[in-house]
Amino acid sequence: MKAIALQQYGSADDLALVEVSDPKVAPGEVLIRVRAAGVNPVDWKVAAGALDPIMEADFPLIPGWDVAGVVEAVGLDTTEYEVGDEVYGYARKDWAKNGTYAELVSASVRMVAPKPASLSWEEAAGVPLAGLTAHQALKRVGVGAGDTVLVHAAAGGVGAFCVQIAVAKGARVIGTASERNHDFLRSLGAEPVVYGEGLVDRVRDLAPGGVDAVLDFVGGGVAELSLPLVGAPDRVASIADAGILAHGGHYVWVRPDSAGLVDLARLADDGKLSVHVERAFPLSEAADAWRLSQTGRTRGKIVLTV
Repeated sequence: MKAIALQQYGSADDLALVEVSDPKVAPGEVLIRVRAAGVNPVDWKVAAGALDPIMEADFPLIPGWDVAGVVEAVGLDTTEYEVGDEVYGYARKDWAKNGTYAELVSASVRMVAPKPASLSWEEAAGVPLAGLTAHQALKRVGVGAGDTVLVHAAAGGVGAFCVQIAVAKGARVIGTASERNHDFLRSLGAEPVVYGEGLVDRVRDLAPGGVDAVLDFVGGGVAELSLPLVGAPDRVASIADAGILAHGGHYVWVRPDSAGLVDLARLADDGKLSVHVERAFPLSEAADAWRLSQTGRTRGKIVLTV
């Protein structure tokens, strides 16, 4: 099969389209014919060796954890899916090796779910990692109906999902973003505020009594900065700043979760979760997709089409 691979830790410049062996399919797994693969910052961070202290890597390394595609084959004792089923998933294994930037990828059934019928392949591929991150972060801080939630980097890949999921739960959402993204946030149901100096005062103007929960998807100390706005530190969660643990908050590292993917698909098919695809690149242009991702200025998701 064709795949994008690295021969050693490196950067976008080291990505190459190569021929590799088809992946093996273990019991309890499905083999997916990839139609689209999501691009996430963690992909190029893995490639640069940033996760080497906590994750084994084997080369040639095919990046990518997000996938949408069609079941090509099933492993022994895999009864949940049949050949031809349309699925999507967060195919993060315990080591970096056979990722989703390929024509085929194998994945455990615990990593996948039926593809949302209302979403295109590209849209579906943009959901799993970012959508599950938002889903699990909101659950960690107990967001529910009537809560007022502050979401940092609300227009980004994870933030946009967080806004929509929180609104679907009946929460009021205040989201930080640059002014060019304020109309986008309003379209998702959030009240936008500009980030930067004076942020706490601007949030208090909108919510004089403070907020019930804070979700940080950008880092840079904003989680700690937001602590005076929230009544209890255990209602603050960050995916970018482990330092919040020292203040009693949560550091969230997303896990594969089939049930969570089912929830996200239901929201999408009920019209409560949309996916903004900033740009779709062909697989052969994965390097350009990474360069765009590395600008940190994209709205929504970047995907590869296979």
